[in-house]
Amino acid sequence: MDTPLSTIAVVGLGTMGTGIAEVLARAGREVIGIDISEEAARLAVSSLEASTARAVERGRITDEERRDALARFRTFSDLQAASDADLVIEVVHESYEAKQQVFHALDAIVRPTTVLATGTNALSVTRLAADSAHPERVLGMHFFNPAPAMKLVEIVSSVLTAPQAVDAVTALARELGKEPVAVGDRPGFVADGLLFGYLNQAAAMYEAKYASREDIDAAMRLGCGLPMGPLALLDLIGIDTARTVLDAMYAESHDRLHAPAPVLKQLSEAGLSGRKSGRGFYTYEAPGSQSVVRDALTPLESATATPGRPVRSVGVAGSGTMASGIAEVFAKAGYDVVLAARSQEKAEKAKARIAKSLARSVDKGRMTAEAREETLGRVSPAGSLDAFSDVDLAVEAVAEDLAVKQELFATLDKVCKPGAVLATTTSSLPVVACARATSRPQDVIGMHFFNPAPAMKLVEVVRTVLTSDAVHATVREVCAKIRKHPVDCGDRAGFIVNALLFPYLNNAIKMVEQHYATLDDIDAAMKLGGGYPMGPFELLDVVGLDVSLAIEQVLHREFRDPGLAPAPLLEHLVAAGCLGRKTGRGFREYAGR
Repeated sequence: MDTPLSTIAVVGLGTMGTGIAEVLARAGREVIGIDISEEAARLAVSSLEASTARAVERGRITDEERRDALARFRTFSDLQAASDADLVIEVVHESYEAKQQVFHALDAIVRPTTVLATGTNALSVTRLAADSAHPERVLGMHFFNPAPAMKLVEIVSSVLTAPQAVDAVTALARELGKEPVAVGDRPGFVADGLLFGYLNQAAAMYEAKYASREDIDAAMRLGCGLPMGPLALLDLIGIDTARTVLDAMYAESHDRLHAPAPVLKQLSEAGLSGRKSGRGFYTYEAPGSQSVVRDALTPLESATATPGRPVRSVGVAGSGTMASGIAEVFAKAGYDVVLAARSQEKAEKAKARIAKSLARSVDKGRMTAEAREETLGRVSPAGSLDAFSDVDLAVEAVAEDLAVKQELFATLDKVCKPGAVLATTTSSLPVVACARATSRPQDVIGMHFFNPAPAMKLVEVVRTVLTSDAVHATVREVCAKIRKHPVDCGDRAGFIVNALLFPYLNNAIKMVEQHYATLDDIDAAMKLGGGYPMGPFELLDVVGLDVSLAIEQVLHREFRDPGLAPAPLLEHLVAAGCLGRKTGRGFREYAGR
C-alpha cells in the first residue's frame, strides 16, 4: 500500500461522486468515473466542464489547467475500468446490498494493494470490510456536499483497517486541500452523528406544532449563526437520506433522540424527500430547485387581526451586560428608556457601558457623534423600579433565578400602570411562573434576547397560555421597530434555540467521554462539515460550563428523556470550577480570563 494514489476510480456519478471526481481531477489525479447509467456519466462530464469554465471566468484556474483537468477525467459503465486504480472511492446509494455488490466485484478486479474507500455516512464500514476479500484495505472516506467547496473529509477506520491505508488516504486528503479528521466506525461518524440528532429534534419540534417551520429555521440561523435552518437543511440533504442515517444511529445507540421523528417517515414514504422531489418541509419551484414557493403552510404577510398597544417608553430592569444591551437597542430605535438597577450607582455604570458601546459604533463609522448623544440622552438611569410607573413596556434582565424574578414581577405589578406589558428575558425558566407572581398574568410575556443584544437579530417571543392576543401583538410590533426578528414559541424549557442547541452540545461531550474523537477533531468537523461558526467545545467554553449545565438540567427535568441527562464530564468540570473562558479553563485552557 505504499503506491502513490495517482489513479483513482470513483464509482457512482451522482452529485457527490461528480463533486469528488472534480476535486481529484483538478488536483492532478487521473480519475476514472464509473456509473452504470450513461446519462449519469454524461451529466458528470457536463458538470465538470461547467464548473471548470466558471473557475476560469473567476480567475481561479487557467484555460490550460482546465483542459488538463478535463483530459484527466474519463467515464466508463463497467467496473472493470477500475483495474489499474490505486484507490477506488465508492459513492453509490446508501444500501448495504448495493455497496457489497460493488466491493465483491472490485475484489476480483483491482490489485491487492488497491485501497477501497466507501463514501457512506450511515452504514457500518466494518461490516462492508468484513465481507471483502481484503478487509485490511477497506475504510471510509466521507466527503461533504458540495465536495469541491467543503473542506472536511472524515477518514473512518474499522478494527480491520491497516494503518498504511489510513495514512495513504489521509495524505491524499491533505494534498486535495481538505482537512482530514480521523474517526472510528459508528453511524454518522462525528459531523453527521451530531448533526442528525439535532435535525431529528427539529423535525419533532415542528411535528408537535410547537413552532412553525419558518420560525424554527430562522431561530437557528439568527440565534446560532448557522448557514441554514434545520428543516431547510433536511430538505437539502434529502428526508429519505436523513431517515436512513437516523435509523442506523438508533439501531446502535437506542437513544430516543436518534429515533426518527414520525414526520420523516411520513414525508419520505409519500415521496416528499425535499428539494430533489420538489417538496419536503417546504415546497420548491421544481424538483432540484432551491427556490422556495408559497404553499398552504406559508404564513400570511398581512398584519395580525389583533392590534397591539402603543409603546412610547420602555423600562429595562437590570445592570448587567444583557440589560445594558437591551436598553441600547430600544434607545437606538427611538424609545425613551428607563434603566433601573438596585442602586443609582449600578444604573449609572450600566449607562456608562452603553456610552462605551455607542462610542465604538461612532469609531467604526456606524453612527454619527450626534446620533450617539441623542441615543444616550434617551436613557435615564434609576436606582429603583418606582421609575417604571409610566412605562408602556417593562423588560426584566436580572439573574436567572426564579425566586428573584418572581419578586421583581410582584414589584412591577404594583409599580407599572394598568395596560403596561411586562416581559421577561429568561432563557430557561417558565414564563408563566413569573406571570403568576402578578395580578395581571395576561400582560406577561417572554422576550428572549440573545447576547450581545445590539448585534443579535433574534428575539424568541414566548407566549404563555394566559398571555393576551394584544400583548403578543404588541411585542411583535415592538420587535419590528427595534429591527429584531421575532419567532413565536410556547412556554416550555429551552424555547427553540436552547432546546435544539444544548442536546447537540451534550452529545459532543459524550463523544469525548467515549474516547471516540478528540475535542479538536470534533470542533473541526462541525465547523468544516456543518458550517457552524464555532465548534461545540469552543462554544461551551464561551457560554460557560456552569450556564450550559444549568440549561441541560432544566431540559432534562422538563422532558424526562434519559438522552438529555447532562454528560458526567460536564458535571465534573463544573464541580472542579472549570467553567470555560471566564475562569481560564474549561474544556481547554486559556492564557487569561
